[in-house]
Amino acid sequence: MSPAPTDTAPQGSIFVVILSIALLLLLAALDQTVVSTALPTIVAELGGLDHLSWVFTAYILTSTVVAPLYGKLGDLYGRRVMVYAAVALFLIGSLACAMSGSMGALIASRALQGLGGGGLFVLALSVVGDVIAPKDRGKVQGVFAAVFSLSSVIGPLMGGWFVDAFSWHWIFLINVPLGAVAVVLFGLNFPHKTQIVGHQIDWLGAGLLTAALSLIILVCSLGGRELPWDGAAAQALIAAAMAATAAFLWAEARAAEPILPLQLFKMNAFSVTSGISFLQGAVMLGTLSFLPLYLQISLGYSPTHSGFLLIPMTIGIVSSSTISGIYMGRTGRYSILPRIGMALVAAAMGMMIGFDTTTTALFFSAAMLVFGLGLGLIFPVTTTVVQNAVPRNLMGTATASGVMFRQIGGSVAVAVFGALFALRMGGFAGLPDTASLSPASLGKLPAELRETAAQAVSFALHPIYWIVLVLALIGVALALILREIPLVGRMVPKGE
Repeated sequence: MSPAPTDTAPQGSIFVVILSIALLLLLAALDQTVVSTALPTIVAELGGLDHLSWVFTAYILTSTVVAPLYGKLGDLYGRRVMVYAAVALFLIGSLACAMSGSMGALIASRALQGLGGGGLFVLALSVVGDVIAPKDRGKVQGVFAAVFSLSSVIGPLMGGWFVDAFSWHWIFLINVPLGAVAVVLFGLNFPHKTQIVGHQIDWLGAGLLTAALSLIILVCSLGGRELPWDGAAAQALIAAAMAATAAFLWAEARAAEPILPLQLFKMNAFSVTSGISFLQGAVMLGTLSFLPLYLQISLGYSPTHSGFLLIPMTIGIVSSSTISGIYMGRTGRYSILPRIGMALVAAAMGMMIGFDTTTTALFFSAAMLVFGLGLGLIFPVTTTVVQNAVPRNLMGTATASGVMFRQIGGSVAVAVFGALFALRMGGFAGLPDTASLSPASLGKLPAELRETAAQAVSFALHPIYWIVLVLALIGVALALILREIPLVGRMVPKGE
């Protein structure tokens, strides 16, 4: 662990920095989900239905790929300048999205937006390590966990409201004034980097990591859907991803200043929390991706009502992440939190295994509350633990790695679970294609087929709940080997 610096930043400035970063993080997180309810309107205006999935994939791909780069460059040149770069890309991308006149232009703009959004994810978590003492970081990380959770629920609701009240363009335009205010507040209160040291950037490692992550995300996003797993294209992508990953590891072992130092994996805190972050992404995104379909098709709720039924999960995350932050601040300890958190996730999966077409809203909400309580105990811990354990000059790199592993875990889970879901749905005769299932299309089916579709979705999701249960138990096992390094009251210098 790095030595304790002596000066501290003013408390009022710290509050404004955290507030501004939380707003930027909310905007970046919302843009992962806010488009979903507006897509039918966007497609009706721009066309390009066959490229619809790329509106999501482009943002996820670029935001995941740039995460390690922002982490390393923030360590080398300071978080302040990298926040400016990320916000600029995000806001330019938002304007480009709003002005898009074709689906191709929108997809390209979403990719540009992701180049900035991915940086905001990483830098928000890294800035906490710059301005908050280790014992108090869990509280702020808990706030950021609540922001992530809130975005997953209010994003689709906001998207629908903007489309109904104004137009789909405002989904992206609203980012500009809010982002501008946030970055001005940040710039006025976050300290400048006072010491510039010459560095040798690992361009080869950065390029190979970008290639490896791009190929992995493409395999996860397209495999089993647009590209059959047994097809030559999917297999070529998998082989290329493996080759790029091997080449990246070879380059990092020889680089003077690697983009992702391999020696970090020798640290218990880094390797264990990376595994937990991967599982956390798989558990959360893999589960949440299919719950709206279950609510709308199997239980017959409207899209708006189904969004409200996910609120207990948000309440659970906010409550338990706040509790975990307070616990870490008062005791300086953390190892018990991910153990309990993963156990609660496993318990929630046990409840979800009982989901069928007769499940009540009360039982569903109770399962969501337990699920959220489990996730909330994990969210603040992984980042806080790593930032407490690694040297200060590697804090951004280590933080970015956690974001990267979480994104990859979610992408892999969504791809695998999607293929499994489609396979199980294929066993029911007479149903429309899975991708076209919606409350609207369901209403046009005969009553007998509507009931079959409801049962099919419920049946197809059961193996997913079992897999997530196993992943949560693996998470418990990982948390049991997490070594405790007591959190201390280390503060940071005024100059970054």
